[in-house]
Amino acid sequence: MAAARTLRRFLDFLYRLGGVIAALFLVAILVLIVLQMLARWTGQVFPGATDYAGYCMAGASFFAFAYALNHGAHIRVSLMLTALGERRWWGELWCFLIGTAITTWLAWFALRGTWMSWRWKELSQGLDATPMWIPQLSMSAGTVLLAIAFWDHLVRLVFLGGHGIRADIVEQSHAE
Repeated sequence: MAAARTLRRFLDFLYRLGGVIAALFLVAILVLIVLQMLARWTGQVFPGATDYAGYCMAGASFFAFAYALNHGAHIRVSLMLTALGERRWWGELWCFLIGTAITTWLAWFALRGTWMSWRWKELSQGLDATPMWIPQLSMSAGTVLLAIAFWDHLVRLVFLGGHGIRADIVEQSHAE
């Protein structure tokens, strides 16, 4: 039982860490925009700032996915699941099976794409010529984290009877 608690704390820490990293990417976007504004006001050029902001936006999105899933912030089919009544568990199982399969597939191909970009020394088309594997790492790490979260919730649903996602606004209001 102690091992299960340790694993649970570790996974929750990973999901929170993903949220923190996503927030740091958002701060990085702010800093890049301010630096680009300052460069423009002083007549300087900040090559690649727009590309870097795009990379940070992708990083913020992908790292936030697992955190958002755990907090019920993803769009879910809650109304349909609620309408299932006694068969809700089967509906949730179906949803988690599909979500787990898709995110595992996405994580595999994100990792593969990042590896291929590194192997072929692919560069961005922007002025900065950034090696593409560097910004792709955030997508790969975020999709792996999301796949772990889906596997976590699927296993919890099957073995513990509940997935562990906090109730979203629709479920909290009881469709009132």
